[in-house]
Amino acid sequence: MYLRNILLGAALATTGAVAAQAESHMQTAATAQVAGNSNDISGNVSLNTTASGRTLVKIDVTGVPAGTHGVHLHETGDCSAEDFKSAGGHIAGGRKHGVLVEGGPHPGDMPNMVVGEDGVLEAEVFLDLLDIETMIKDDDGAAFIIHSGADDYESQPSGDAGSRIACGVFEAS
Repeated sequence: MYLRNILLGAALATTGAVAAQAESHMQTAATAQVAGNSNDISGNVSLNTTASGRTLVKIDVTGVPAGTHGVHLHETGDCSAEDFKSAGGHIAGGRKHGVLVEGGPHPGDMPNMVVGEDGVLEAEVFLDLLDIETMIKDDDGAAFIIHSGADDYESQPSGDAGSRIACGVFEAS
């Protein structure tokens, strides 16, 4: 039993050290506090710059209905409308929507996220086409949106992912 506890302690310490080292190689550039059109949905999203130049999106939201949801970065930092349409369309950067079309995807397109019965949406996604300075920290900001349904990765302009059920405005860190 004593040896097992020592090994478990060593494994946890190593895991913590690896996580700390990974954190030191990235910097949080912007965060969004996410809220839904039902009071159950809440959480946060961070955009992190990495040493490789890629953007790491970290998502941690609870209270999301079970099922598959499209998630995207939208062009305007405004969640004031009840249906969240004040956040505008996807961050497009002159590209087409979806990974299944020529000329796609948008810089703010992410894979569909599957949420279980526990309502937890927790994910990490790399975005290679996102420029935080010009697309997130521009004059009108940007927002994170969770949709009611799955993105089909091809319908123009936004993937036919259904209504917007949660929104968060990015703030520079």
